[in-house]
Amino acid sequence: MTTTTTTPPRTPVPPAAAWPSLLAAATDTCLDALLEGAHQDWSRPADGLTWTCRETLGHLALGLTGYAGLLIARPTDRYITLFASLDPEAPVPACLEGLHIASRLLGATVRDTPADVRAWHPWGHADAVGFAAMGVTELLLHTYDITRALGVTWAPDDDPCTAVLTRLFPDAPATPPGYGPSDTLLQCTGRAALPGLPRRAEWQWDGSVR
Repeated sequence: MTTTTTTPPRTPVPPAAAWPSLLAAATDTCLDALLEGAHQDWSRPADGLTWTCRETLGHLALGLTGYAGLLIARPTDRYITLFASLDPEAPVPACLEGLHIASRLLGATVRDTPADVRAWHPWGHADAVGFAAMGVTELLLHTYDITRALGVTWAPDDDPCTAVLTRLFPDAPATPPGYGPSDTLLQCTGRAALPGLPRRAEWQWDGSVR
């Protein structure tokens, strides 16, 4: 007798109108976790990275602003020429304010971008939903990296993890029993292992519109 194994259907990608709210909710959750560790030493390396926690925060603000810029400029073969940065002398809570600003800029741009717009990204030309998903992924992953280094207990919520896995990781494995979407996202991005699936040495998402 032959046993056929079927893969459960993937959760649909949330509609475009839902993504600004998903981004805002993820930002609020991440900012709360980062603020909890604001008094710690941010010059130490973020978990698994060569950047310090403060440099990782700067990278995150740069990325969110850059995604908004790509949707506005809509280049076909290059990154944009505007670079955003956080004040290196500002205290961490003030830098978190800058991250909040960058996220709101991306959310507003996603909301105002027509569905047929495409823009360049080295990991796949994407639409507004794709760039929103990239922003959420950056927030979740780098908040995880920073909080792990600072000793703050935190894990991404399931809803945004499910949304970005569906949009950006078409080869994501099924989540094993006893684990959640956040565990799957961490495995897909080289941060953790799952039963039968080792920690990935290399990874990238696929922002292409499917």
